[in-house]
Amino acid sequence: MLEGYVKKILRARVYDVAIESPLDEARSLTRRLKNRVLLKREDLQPVFSFKLRGAYNKIAQLSEDERQRGVICASAGNHAQGVALAARELGIRGTIVMPQTTPDIKVNAVKALGGHVVLAGDAYDEAYAHAVKLGAEKGYTFVHPYDDPDVIAGQGTIAMEILRQHTGPIDAIFVPVGGGGIAAGIAAYVKYVRPETKVIGVEPEDAACLAAALKARRRVTLDQVGLFADGVAVAQIGAETWKVLKDHIDEVITASTDEMCAAIKDIFDDTRAIAEPAGALALAGLKKYVAREGGEGRTLIAINSGANMNFDRLRHISERTELGEKREGIFAVTLPEKPGAFKAFCQALGKRNITEFNYRYADAREARVFVGVQLRNGDAERAELAAGLEKKGYPVLDLSDNEMAKLHIRHLVGGHAGVVDERLFRFEFPERPGALMNFLTRIEAKWNISLFHYRNHGAAYGRVLVGLQLGERNLKELAESLDAVGYPWHDETDNPAYQLFLR
Repeated sequence: MLEGYVKKILRARVYDVAIESPLDEARSLTRRLKNRVLLKREDLQPVFSFKLRGAYNKIAQLSEDERQRGVICASAGNHAQGVALAARELGIRGTIVMPQTTPDIKVNAVKALGGHVVLAGDAYDEAYAHAVKLGAEKGYTFVHPYDDPDVIAGQGTIAMEILRQHTGPIDAIFVPVGGGGIAAGIAAYVKYVRPETKVIGVEPEDAACLAAALKARRRVTLDQVGLFADGVAVAQIGAETWKVLKDHIDEVITASTDEMCAAIKDIFDDTRAIAEPAGALALAGLKKYVAREGGEGRTLIAINSGANMNFDRLRHISERTELGEKREGIFAVTLPEKPGAFKAFCQALGKRNITEFNYRYADAREARVFVGVQLRNGDAERAELAAGLEKKGYPVLDLSDNEMAKLHIRHLVGGHAGVVDERLFRFEFPERPGALMNFLTRIEAKWNISLFHYRNHGAAYGRVLVGLQLGERNLKELAESLDAVGYPWHDETDNPAYQLFLR
């Protein structure tokens, strides 16, 4: 199998449109991690992503008859732009089916590249189904984003370039994994040419479909996937990519949202370029690998796979970066409600800087504050700080890993409302007109909304926190009502951050 893929990679047609992207040293990271860190700069491709390679190679292989009929794909991002540009360069009609939730900046980018855009469905799966149906009706050739041998071979040219650009020993190459196209292409080439080099896949913690497949020894479908790294938000590894990866990927590392945010900042610090979350995913995995393995002097390569990100998302990313680098801890701390308590608390912190302090009067005896504290030595210092405050008489709850606290509570702290029969839920709303009205239409008549918090993060989905009063109805009836809305939801009523600050 590997030999067949290597031959396809060597024959791949990508350089009519793609560049041989540079392999740049990340000097600051190299010094900090004490290992040589190199970044493969796929963010510098004409469409700011590696996806152009596979799309062009697939379309370039089509027969004249297939070219005349045109091509179609389903994508909300990088693959869409790759297919649009490839089709334009080859003089072929390219139809791109995108979810209706796709931000205008991505739709307009595809149109600017000559793609004919069709908006269908609220999510990728619906857009995919529409594209397959439309392609069958019109006779278009479907260009899959990852599960196609020609697409995989196109992505595999990245590995060919890396081994030509760096002829010395390479200890490991870190590759982002969504459906597995780029990982399969790189693994096939590297394991055939330099089998001693590790190929390590990196997935988001909340979209780890390859890790799940390797554990089960078969392809599995995740119940749901996180959307922060939308470029790799895939519920099931591809069938064709699985044939390669099940035997030729060395391991899979998962990274959190905060760790991806920290990696985005690392890339910016070294290159002054802004990676998208999926683009920085491989570097986040590389850093976790170094922290786990220790050691010095190795050569480690991370694929910076793309830079297609809405500017609006930077606010959210910058908030999470310090947490991802373990340079900030956030805590719920109970102080006595009396003059001078805040000053005494600051003295108890020593010489650490307070990054955030949220408080509103709620009780005559005790004050619960939401506080952020700057750290120098990561998790060890965070645990030491919490233990030290407890020893000095301050009850402490570490919220640094509490997603609801980081997304919502830190922006909501304002005292207890004393609402009777309240249940708290976290939702992911599609970012499109009518999404909120759809929710209110289905919910408001039955349930009283006692809390509502929404922040736009510049992504395809908005994060919403909603308080609903049960009244005389039961929880099962409420759950059925929430399911009917059709948006992913999580019950956060027992979340300690809610209990401390808003209950």
